[in-house]
Amino acid sequence: MIRALISDFGGVLTTPLSAGFLAYQEEARISLEDLGRGMQGAAEAYGEHPLFALERGEISEQEFARRLEEQLHDGFDLGRLRELYFERIEPNAPMVGFIGEQRRRGLRTALLTNNVREWEPLWRAKLPELEEIFEVVVDSAFVGMRKPEPGIYELALERLGGDVQAGECLFVDDLEVNCEAARALGMTAVRFERADQAIAELESALAE
Repeated sequence: MIRALISDFGGVLTTPLSAGFLAYQEEARISLEDLGRGMQGAAEAYGEHPLFALERGEISEQEFARRLEEQLHDGFDLGRLRELYFERIEPNAPMVGFIGEQRRRGLRTALLTNNVREWEPLWRAKLPELEEIFEVVVDSAFVGMRKPEPGIYELALERLGGDVQAGECLFVDDLEVNCEAARALGMTAVRFERADQAIAELESALAE
């Protein structure tokens, strides 16, 4: 029986994250392909993808930007990207409402997000009812782990009180790699594509 629902934040409880990146691409004239090449160059220079280190809180937003600027000859304005990112995303009302209803019905709930330490006030402001919906929040930037690393899923279980087992958890995320990691631990996972699709699959899993 499912006793807990663990959800991602960006792209599940919000509108798609791509809108902000596309807006920055148009404004700065830096393509997503260029950004990708910059990330790869930084990964080769420092031994790991810079986004991974940023999301674990191992480097600051400023250091992340510096590593990319080394690779992008046309410059990179992370501050402007951040502004456009948060201007473009909005709460995904159907998913927020669905999870809130499950909490009111007694299901345990946790938020498990890969995020940026400096962005915490900004993303939390997008979901003012956060603490009403989720009893546990695990933010990668503050715990030194990120999805799909098994430890961060195990930490979410621990923070739910330790009495909830992986096999009693339902997990939803918009990235398949994160869903695969959850399944490997024994969780039931739903890959989010659209709100209606995800809610239908979550409801089906809860009914089993």
